[in-house]
This record gives sequence, C-alpha cells and structure tokens, in this order.
Amino acid sequence: MKDAIEVFLFIDALGWELVQSTGFLSRELPERRCIRMQFGYSCSAIPTILSGRTPAEHGHLCLFCYDPPHSPFRLLGALHPLLRPRSFWERGRVRNVLSRLVKKLYGFTGYFQLYRMPLDRIGLMDYCEKRNLFAAKGMGEAGNLYDLLAASGLGFHISDWRSSDAENLAEACRLTEAEACDFLFVYTAELDGLEHECVGRPEIIRRKLAFYEERVARLLETGRAHARNFRLTVISDHGMTPLAGTADLRAAVEKSGLRFGEDYAACYDSTMLRVHFLKPGAKQALCDALAPFAGSGRWLTEEEERGYGIYRADRRFGDAIFLMNPGIQIVPSDMGGKALNGMHGFDPADRDSAAAILSNTPLPDDVTQVADYFRLMKHRIGQLAEARR
Repeated sequence: MKDAIEVFLFIDALGWELVQSTGFLSRELPERRCIRMQFGYSCSAIPTILSGRTPAEHGHLCLFCYDPPHSPFRLLGALHPLLRPRSFWERGRVRNVLSRLVKKLYGFTGYFQLYRMPLDRIGLMDYCEKRNLFAAKGMGEAGNLYDLLAASGLGFHISDWRSSDAENLAEACRLTEAEACDFLFVYTAELDGLEHECVGRPEIIRRKLAFYEERVARLLETGRAHARNFRLTVISDHGMTPLAGTADLRAAVEKSGLRFGEDYAACYDSTMLRVHFLKPGAKQALCDALAPFAGSGRWLTEEEERGYGIYRADRRFGDAIFLMNPGIQIVPSDMGGKALNGMHGFDPADRDSAAAILSNTPLPDDVTQVADYFRLMKHRIGQLAEARR
C-alpha cells in the first residue's frame, strides 16, 4: 500500500450552477466552492490550468489570431481560388477531413480544427495550439504540468486528451490499483460537447453526471484500498450558458465598406469579435457599424482586459474586443454557421459561466479562480516529493 496518491480529475464544463442544482458528488467530495472562470474558452483555460499563467502570459486566448507573418496556412490560403464550389468546402464533414489532412501535413500534435474559418482568410491567420499542451515542453520554455512532474521524481500519469472519458477513468483506476503512480491528472471532455447540445435537457445531463459519479465512486474505493491517504479533487474550467439570441456582426462589418486585410482584420469567435485596425479611420467605422448591437454586447476596456488576464501590449489578441452579453452568440462565426443550445466564453461574472472545484480534502482559501489550480497542484506535488525524501 502506498502512503499517498493524489488525483486531479478535470471535467470540462462542470459549472458551479450544475453542481449546485444536482448535488453532484456532494457526499463523496464535500469540500467544494465556486471558481471564477478564465476569460475565454477551453483553449484559454486548459493552458492556464496546466501552467498557472494567464492568456496574456501563455499566448492562448482563442484558436485563431490574425498574424500574417507567422501564419502556417499561407499555402492553403493561396490554394483557396481552386477550392470550388465554395459550398462544398464549407460542409462540416469536408472541413473535418480537411482539418485532419492539414494537421498531419503541418505536424501539429495539439488539438486542431479549422471549424468555419474562411479559407480566403486562413493564410492570414496563426493557430495557437500547434503542440500537445499536456506533453513535455508542450508550452515551451514557460513549462507545464508535465515538466513539473517530470522534475519532481514522482511516478505520475497524465491522461491522453484524445481518449474517451470511459478510457481515461478506467486507466486511472487501473494505475491506482497497481499503485503505479503518486500523482494522476485525469482528463474528461465529453460533458462539454453534451451541454453544448443539451443544456436545456436536464435528464440527459443527469445521465452523464451519473456516469461520472459511478466512476468516481469506483476510483475512491480503489484509492482507499491502495493508499493510506487518497486525495481526489475535481476541477472544471467553466459552465454553460443557454442560448438567448444571436447577432450577425459579420454582416454589419462587411456592410461598412472596409476591406478585410487592408483596412481591418477580424476573428469572429462564438462570443467575441476580435478586431485589428490596419488603417486610420477603421476604428471609428467599425464602432459605427457595431453601434446597433450596443444592447447585445460591449467593447472591453483596457482595465477589463487586464482584469481578465488577456491584455497584451503587442495586441496579439486584437486591438479591440467586442464581447457579447451572456447567452448571445455571434452567428455566423468562424466557429460555426449555426447557434448552439449552450455556449461559454462570456463575462466571467455570468453565473452560468462559473467553474467548480470539489474535493475529499480541505481546500486552501486562496483557490478562487481557474489560474489557482496549478498552484494547488504544485503544492500537492511538492508535499508528495518531500514525503518521499
């Protein structure tokens, strides 16, 4: 029997409101609290969880960003005139196949998907997640959880993010039973996709939660049989906000008469528009074009960007960001042509956006936001390493 085993289980989109309304694992993991989400999406939050750094520091806010000199897609952009009819290349299945081909061609090891990024603009875009964030040096010299664990001398396991929830939870249980690891980071992502489609259907969501509850109970039972001190902590990145309406910002911008790539550049995410002003007068013209949407969203101030951890002096994320109000989705966007029943990436103050942390051991008072998870894991890893000396 091992002296101690530490498990952190990440459940994507396990929001505080969902935890509260269902009593999820309340008996097994009584230590729990609401966590302020990291502004952005999972592609922002996961690097923050794995490094303790904000998007301003690690450079991951959204998947695509306007950066022509560093775009790896210039060849694909140059081939765009040959990709006809355009409607064929906009189909979801075609985009999925093309995404797999591009990923293989460029040797990307991280999560990659073209979504609905226009192919006539792809050659002007860079992509943030080229490397596997969970692997050694996956976040470069800044370091990540893998690098920290590798230096600790502990036996550890980090789930394969490409595997299913059932596979990753079963592997965690097997490794715990074999007493093969001191620290495990278990990754599950299926709740996120389910909530995007079924956020308004609680019976479906509850079935998925029941699956997690059964697997966590099994993991706890196994852990207690193989470690004198078995600590399990569930963490999440955000919740899910039901659809409240849509806004076609792209049409309004294109009616302004400004030329993409000459006067301005823009990335249309599901909940925010990130704009670069390339010529004098573009800022005012774009502000005027979006004035009719003042009731649906707002331009972020520099103070807000700093507070959200996304302000960069180089303006890599955009010269300005127009954030939609909770529940309002940008449709069409570079992410999709239709609204989803649920979405995240709104103001962190939105009650449906809040994340959650649950544990069978007391939690430090200073764990209040997603960026704090890494510090907690680092502290627990240090405790384990010290106990082995």
